[in-house]
Amino acid sequence: MPERTSYDAVIVGGGHNGLVAAAYLARAGRSVLVLERLDHTGGAAVSTRAFAGVDARLSRYSYLVSLLPPKIVRDLGLRFAVRKRTVSSYTPTVRDGRPTGLLVGGGEGRARTAFAELTGSEREFDAWQRFYGTTQRLAERVFPTLTEPLPTRAALRATVDDDATWHALFERPLGEVVEETFTDDLVRGVVLTDGLIGTFATAHDPSLRQNRCFLYHVIGGGTGDWDVPLGGMGALTDALADAARRAGAEIVTDCAVTGIATDGSGAEVTCEQGTVGARRVLVNAAPRELARLLGEAPPPPAEGAQLKVNMLLTRLPRLRDTGVDPREAFSGTFHIAEGYTQLESAYQQAASGALPSAPPSEIYCHSLTDPSILGADLVRQGYQTLTLFGLHAPASLFTADNDTTRDRLLAATLAELDRHLAEPLAGCLAHDGDGRPCIEARSPLDLDRELGLPGGNIFHRDLAFPYADPSDEELGDARSAPARWGVATTHANVLLCGAGALRGGGVSGIPGHNAAMAVLEEG
Repeated sequence: MPERTSYDAVIVGGGHNGLVAAAYLARAGRSVLVLERLDHTGGAAVSTRAFAGVDARLSRYSYLVSLLPPKIVRDLGLRFAVRKRTVSSYTPTVRDGRPTGLLVGGGEGRARTAFAELTGSEREFDAWQRFYGTTQRLAERVFPTLTEPLPTRAALRATVDDDATWHALFERPLGEVVEETFTDDLVRGVVLTDGLIGTFATAHDPSLRQNRCFLYHVIGGGTGDWDVPLGGMGALTDALADAARRAGAEIVTDCAVTGIATDGSGAEVTCEQGTVGARRVLVNAAPRELARLLGEAPPPPAEGAQLKVNMLLTRLPRLRDTGVDPREAFSGTFHIAEGYTQLESAYQQAASGALPSAPPSEIYCHSLTDPSILGADLVRQGYQTLTLFGLHAPASLFTADNDTTRDRLLAATLAELDRHLAEPLAGCLAHDGDGRPCIEARSPLDLDRELGLPGGNIFHRDLAFPYADPSDEELGDARSAPARWGVATTHANVLLCGAGALRGGGVSGIPGHNAAMAVLEEG
């Protein structure tokens, strides 16, 4: 039960963004209550012993860190760290009947050689260097603005200070710049994948959803690096919960919120244990859930488009491409069926209502970078984890029969991986204490049921460009602090602090930070 009957701020949802907001507000002397429906905090950023009788703590849902600003870690005194991956990616393919692939990493000289051996010249590598040099300069300019009041479109364009880059990434479909910059189909595909993570779109989608997704994937940390959380993703949310409690925030789990009532100046939050008053309510849940709690019409449906798979292996499988060590290939992002043409084919098949014949996906091995997630005995025996994220798997494909469709897609995805292995992956799977293979899969509908992600959408809704859009009805009074920080709703004292806020999405803490800043700015 909550200890008080009213609080300065009640935060609905104990995911990482809600915990960030709680810690900032409590440190500023506000009375704060966090209400979480599950029996633990963390939301999608948790570490779990997924397999019975096996001492392995997997990042079950979210699994890499890019967008978390070091400022938040410093401000909140978090005991949390990430580790860099030495290999960016490996993409297997077959050229002229020969198994080969593209390894990006290991230093510039090695990468240049890898590009030349695959494509026949150094042209693609030079284009790669120029392209990602441009995105890094973009990241250096844009990322710091994410923890500041929302800039206008004109102000952000001035900050970018590069009309060609702005036009290419903010105004034209991503496919145009990819096709103009690169000629090799596999290289084009590797670049495009950052625009399709959890986003069901083509390279030429006129809505630019793929551009917005790409932007957030290349600006993280001001570098675009995707890092491994030491101790698993739960290490971050455990540190955030500790920071919030140390600052004086109260966290109540097993407490599902059932309603929010507000008159714009005060609010009441009703949960299964009773009702508490609040000056402000911060909602760390999807806009769909906010509408439900307020008794309002829901927003347009959101839809996720991914298959999430966790595995534990007794050892890494051998590759058909003998020129690369599996420990290198799986330590970065291992791309499967993600050539440019393959991605388009998979999209068209899924859009027509069919499972892709060659499902695109990407894999990485957390335990290669951070063995601490495994028990000492498993480390000594050479066990490894694999995390797979499948693309172009929209929720609509699963509505008729979720379990059967999930199993079919999982089998097809693993078969596509097996095409590049010298041995079946099934032979490398560990078994749990009950003798079952250590593999679990989640469809978008599973993620909706377990985490409240609408349609399994990992961003809660389509991502938005990180600037103020005057046409956005949710901004309310554009002069208000919540609107200035991109966390406003149609109610003055109800703020959105989850992934569905402007500049939300990913494991970032940015919406939580910005909601807290809006509250503190208003006094």
